[in-house]
Amino acid sequence: MPPKQSQENAGVSIASAQSPDEEGAVYVVAVPIGHPDDLTLRALAILKSVDLIASEDPNRTQQLLAHHRISATVTSYGPVNVQEKVAVLLQRVRQGARIAIVADTGSPLIVDPGALLVTEAASQGTRVIPIPGPSAVITALTVAGVSCESFYFSGQLPSTGPHLTRRVADAVKMKVPTVAYGTRRTAVRALETLVRLAPRRLVVAACDLTKPNEVIIRGTAYEVSRQLSDTAGEEITIVLSGRK
Repeated sequence: MPPKQSQENAGVSIASAQSPDEEGAVYVVAVPIGHPDDLTLRALAILKSVDLIASEDPNRTQQLLAHHRISATVTSYGPVNVQEKVAVLLQRVRQGARIAIVADTGSPLIVDPGALLVTEAASQGTRVIPIPGPSAVITALTVAGVSCESFYFSGQLPSTGPHLTRRVADAVKMKVPTVAYGTRRTAVRALETLVRLAPRRLVVAACDLTKPNEVIIRGTAYEVSRQLSDTAGEEITIVLSGRK
C-alpha cells in the first residue's frame, strides 16, 4: 500500500469543513440577497462563532445580524485600501482567528472585493472554507424560463454608455443565456440597446429578488422596458436568452 501523502506538501492547501472549530480559517459565507430568513442554518452557526466578520457593507451586515440576534464584531472590507485590510486580516488568521467574509448580499467574491483575501489566504496555505447559500444569478435563472444547462455571467453592467453598449452587444452574440446585474438606470439603458440589437429576444428582469416588492418581468426588451418603468425595483438582475 502506498504511503499516505502529507497535507503539508509545498504549494498544496487542503481545506476541510469537518472541523469548523479549529483555529485559523477564512469562511466564505453567502448571505441573503433580500429576505433575511434565507440565511442557512450553517451560515448562522458560523457567523455566531467566528472571531471577526469582514464585510463589504458593515451597516447592512449589522442589520442582518440584528435580525437573527447575533452579536459579532464586524469590520469593513473594501472597496478601498483592500491590500492593507487583507494584510491585517491574514495576520489575525495566522494568530489563530477564525474570520468570515461576507458580501452586502449573496455570495462573496461575485462582483465584490473579496477575491484578494481568498487568493492570498489560499496561496499562504490558510484554510478557506465555503459556506454556500443564496445567489441572485442562480435565483434569476431558475425563474426566467430559459435553459439553465449552461449560461454566461456578465457581471455588473457598466455605468458608461460605450462600455455598456459593448457589454450588451457581446451578450447578444451568446448562444447561451446571459445574466447581468444592474441598477435601474443601467438596466433601462441596456434594454434600450437590446431593443435595437435583439428586438425579439426573450428578456427577463428580476427586480429586488426575495424582497416584499419582488417583481419578475418577462418579454421582449421593449415590453420589459415599459413594465420596468412602473416598478420600484432598484436591484435588477437581467437574463437574456441565448441566440438560436
